[in-house]
Amino acid sequence: MIRFQLLAEDGAARRGRLETPRGTIETPVFMPVGTAGSVKTLSPRDLVELGAGMILGNTYHLYLRPGHERVRRLGGLHRFMSWGGSVLTDSGGFQVYSLQGTTREGGSSLVRIAEDGVTFRSHLDGSRHFLSPETSIRIQLDLGADVIMAFDECPPAKAERAYHEQSLARTQRWLLRCRDAWLSAEPPYGERPALFGIAQGGLFPDLRRRAIEEGAALDLPGYALGGYAVGEEPQEMWEGVARHAPELPREKPRYLMGVGTPEDLLAGIAAGIDMFDCVLPTRTARNGLLFTSRGRLNVKNARFADDEAPLDPGCTCYTCQTFTRAYLRHLFRAGEILALRLNTVHNLHHYLRLMEGAREAIQEGRFEPFRSARLEGYARGLDG
Repeated sequence: MIRFQLLAEDGAARRGRLETPRGTIETPVFMPVGTAGSVKTLSPRDLVELGAGMILGNTYHLYLRPGHERVRRLGGLHRFMSWGGSVLTDSGGFQVYSLQGTTREGGSSLVRIAEDGVTFRSHLDGSRHFLSPETSIRIQLDLGADVIMAFDECPPAKAERAYHEQSLARTQRWLLRCRDAWLSAEPPYGERPALFGIAQGGLFPDLRRRAIEEGAALDLPGYALGGYAVGEEPQEMWEGVARHAPELPREKPRYLMGVGTPEDLLAGIAAGIDMFDCVLPTRTARNGLLFTSRGRLNVKNARFADDEAPLDPGCTCYTCQTFTRAYLRHLFRAGEILALRLNTVHNLHHYLRLMEGAREAIQEGRFEPFRSARLEGYARGLDG
């Protein structure tokens, strides 16, 4: 299981420590996303050198390929991918809904949502599959994650209230089934992972509070806010997180799922969030978009063709300490795989050092000045 200690608070911002069977995680923490059992372009050794102690694995993708039963036979996800740190797996629900069109209780869509679970077709070969709260928990147990997530539906933020009400009621019933499956199953690796509940509810405060209160009554090891960054404006998301993060149980770790930009992370930390994940830093790195202390830099731009400066003069990552903007642009334009790797190293370093700086600032009671300085730097831009 896990153990969470709250070490310091600065306003709503929290500095904590999450102990898992495979290590101690200092919070706030950003978890790189290893969708299919790897963080794209990086090795486990790279992640260790960057300081990543916990990564996210994707239940949907690992279920379809190579299959959770195969991963179990091969000793679990940690052994399969040679990763000695901690792993959190999502439930698979978000990918089911986001990768394909969805219909509720019938229809001709590739996804059918009903009370018993979700029927969908694989995006790989079109084969038909079924996920329920019980099967999602079983898959995550077979993968051997340290933290597993309850199976939920993630409706678009701008969906009508009636949709959110119906979806939330079902998600809350699914949460009870997930809890029961988690408690009754025999963990294949001995140690029972920690189950986190997910509070949905869209942009409706009363629905969010209902989900949080009902989830808290189950006394699970941790809790997450889901259903953000799914169509709403950033300001709407920041306001919702600021309103509801403090309503999550104080003594449990708080996780904001799938969010987001450095500005989003700072807003989440200010609201009291402890854990984050997002594909953004690794995905944008592979497209040539880099995060720096002076905002975003598109390394593909012609202006960098003769630029001998590092990506970010203040950055201590291997990429910035070794290579110029001109060289990185050349690699990208030439289609060299090294470009994707070096860009990913930089972006993850930026995110992980942002978390490190936030932890230090909270500990010293200066988080708001720290946040303001970082936001000012991002707004100033490369030429500021």
